[in-house]
Amino acid sequence: MKHVLVTGGAGFIGSYVVADLVSKGYEVTVLDSRGRRLPGAVTILGDIRDEVAVGEAVAHAEGIIHLAGVLGTAEMIANPRPAIEVNVLGALNVFEAAATHGIPVVNIATGNYWMDNTYSISKDMADRLARMYNAFRGGQVTSVRAFDAYGPGQIPAAPFGPSRVRKIMPSFVCRALSDVPIEVYGDGAQVIDLIYAEDVARVLVDALVATAIRGAAADEVIEAGSGVAVTVLEVAQKVVEVVGKGEIIHLPMRPGEHAGAVIVAKTPAVAARPLYAGLPPTVDWYRDYLA
Repeated sequence: MKHVLVTGGAGFIGSYVVADLVSKGYEVTVLDSRGRRLPGAVTILGDIRDEVAVGEAVAHAEGIIHLAGVLGTAEMIANPRPAIEVNVLGALNVFEAAATHGIPVVNIATGNYWMDNTYSISKDMADRLARMYNAFRGGQVTSVRAFDAYGPGQIPAAPFGPSRVRKIMPSFVCRALSDVPIEVYGDGAQVIDLIYAEDVARVLVDALVATAIRGAAADEVIEAGSGVAVTVLEVAQKVVEVVGKGEIIHLPMRPGEHAGAVIVAKTPAVAARPLYAGLPPTVDWYRDYLA
């Protein structure tokens, strides 16, 4: 396997995956609806909802890491259609093309697949489609459940950046740096699993290599998490400590999220680095971003 297609490679995790692949000598093609160019990769501007575009991109690849998707929890409760179209039908296009050409796929899944929000539901549907292809269509799809990835390059949502999805670390760090109260939903007792984006990328690439060598088990799911439990409130407090300032306030829970939820990898595929080892460079990146 020399040539890898990365769908959604222009995104946050995608950029780390592309960098990892390029550093290991792979030829990399990115299929993405954004025009962002990545060092060492060829970018095709296209949409995974387009069956023809996906088929043409897959025809030239020897392996696929499928990352393209619409993210968000509360953001998509009122308008679930785009996520279903991209996360389910887009995944179907990728799996179908891969099965046609007999090539391995790694599909990024989510640790909170059981939650009742559009993103979790749509990603679980894609995961189940992968299992169907493995069981009945000769598919070689391995699903990797990514937990709460963070690191430099994760674009914040308004009012600090253009992202349509509010993620925990960009929100907390940008608010602390800007002397704006850090907003914690509920009491902050929700338990999450933080993992540095470089580690997620490594798990995804390693999973593709393994799938290319031995195929994919019908029900196999790899967990890209640290396995270390930490509460949302503890993360907010650590951000205040590292930034050196910040006030924490509490808001009602958002629709689609669960108070007291526990989302932690049970069998993490990567050795956990110290929990907050990636936080200082991440804070430095946001400091420059906001300057």
